[in-house]
Amino acid sequence: MRRELRHNVAALGADYALFVVGLAFASQSTILPAFAVHLGAPNVVIGAIPAVMTLGWFLPSLFAAGHTESLARKLPFILRYTVWERVPFIGLALAAFFLADRAPAVALAVMLLMLLIVTGVGGVLMPAWMDVIGRVIPVTLRGRFFAFANLAASVGGLVGSVATASILAAVPAPASYGVCFVCTTVFLALSYVALVAVREPAATDSSPATRLSEYLSRIPGLVGRNPNLTWFLAARAFGMVGSIGSAFYTVYALGVWDAPAAQAGVFTTLLFVGQMAGNAVLGWLADRRGHRLVIILGLGAALAGNLIAIAAPSLGVFGLVFVMLGIQIAAMNVSNLNVMLEFAPGPAAQPTYVGLGTTLLAPIAFGAPIAAGLLADARGFVAVFVVAAVAACVALALLVTRVRDPRAAAVAPRAA
Repeated sequence: MRRELRHNVAALGADYALFVVGLAFASQSTILPAFAVHLGAPNVVIGAIPAVMTLGWFLPSLFAAGHTESLARKLPFILRYTVWERVPFIGLALAAFFLADRAPAVALAVMLLMLLIVTGVGGVLMPAWMDVIGRVIPVTLRGRFFAFANLAASVGGLVGSVATASILAAVPAPASYGVCFVCTTVFLALSYVALVAVREPAATDSSPATRLSEYLSRIPGLVGRNPNLTWFLAARAFGMVGSIGSAFYTVYALGVWDAPAAQAGVFTTLLFVGQMAGNAVLGWLADRRGHRLVIILGLGAALAGNLIAIAAPSLGVFGLVFVMLGIQIAAMNVSNLNVMLEFAPGPAAQPTYVGLGTTLLAPIAFGAPIAAGLLADARGFVAVFVVAAVAACVALALLVTRVRDPRAAAVAPRAA
């Protein structure tokens, strides 16, 4: 049992870390917005990058959760379809090499389509992948698992960000972006190799297959009977609005301080410094004090980042925004999905609760960045940062005053 746990922690950790390192070469906070600017994208399209990616990751999960719960083993399902999370980056690289100069509008459309495929498949597979995590890794180890996997990814991403800065400085655009996307493809292929090595136990409590309409009809009652979950989802929604400024940090800094394109690589480095610092602490904290506290700290970092973005007097000070963003991302990576496993009343329901934590928030996740792009065009970037700061304050207030940590809430009735 202990050997199996060590093996699975290593395999799943390598899968996750290599996947995240790969995405660092195509960061939605730095590299993709910079590529979009090179293609002449307006602010609303730049805002659409995180919108499209988040919609893909969030919307399909609940629709796939019912089927996921009926599978005795989830890993074969994941391996069959996760190829389509990885192959589209080859298309993105080809667009950068061969379309960006000749047809920038077409290259921009290809970029958004490829990102939607990557994240849409990821959203379908999210409940299955998290269910594997929930079944093979004990609840008091999951925070540290994600933290150490993210820490390893951050170290790799930090090295990758230095490489990215060198690529952007040495290779003329848009070919430089194509090289970055090739690096993404290589690391995602290595991630797949690690995923194949996972040893998944068969589920002993899988649910019977049901029609999608019947499955979805249960969801309103399930949410309505759990006010703690309802308040948490409301806080998550405001927290998403509190993150809308992140897509514009790089573009704002490049414009206001007339920074060179290679500065995007420096910002990526600072982003990973923040993630490394956050992961070093937050996983341990989540396992001992619960995921609610970690999410509160992540939202505090988001609030601080927006305030710094509004008031920063220089490019050097503005760099702290990316450190705060890194801490926020670390908190989200450690706790946002893990906490949904703890809201679930039992292992069989884990895919449904992961789906609830994503699909129900998809409209906000998609609409908020689009609205942010329109607001940036109409009122400027600072207005976006102000709205984000206010939303982060509301999310913090809800988490502190209305939401109980589900781990503590589950223990309290048994103690009584």
